[in-house]
Amino acid sequence: MKKRKMTPAKYIASSFTAVILLGAFLLSLPACLNSGVDLSPVDAFFTATSAVCITGLATVDPLYAFSPLGRTILALLIQIGGLGVASVGVGLIMLSGKKINMRARRLVKEGLNYPHF
Repeated sequence: MKKRKMTPAKYIASSFTAVILLGAFLLSLPACLNSGVDLSPVDAFFTATSAVCITGLATVDPLYAFSPLGRTILALLIQIGGLGVASVGVGLIMLSGKKINMRARRLVKEGLNYPHF
């Protein structure tokens, strides 16, 4: 059986999905919430999705619902969404000192919708 390679579009979509799910999980942790706040999993998922997709929508007031740790995670999700998951990944690869192969370059090109790289 042949192993299929993911297309850049599928890779970017699955990366965004993974970041959203991780963000929703982190935002629902008690350490990320202010005392007395009960955040439903749907609200955590919506907030994480909105942050990564940089729409700015929220079902709760982030200032009062999230602790400083929760607000930091929310800010990181916004940054990851704004920069693009593929761009962040390539940046981390570059910081580690490894060379960037053509596949990674193609992913960034697709993610940024850039015609020439």
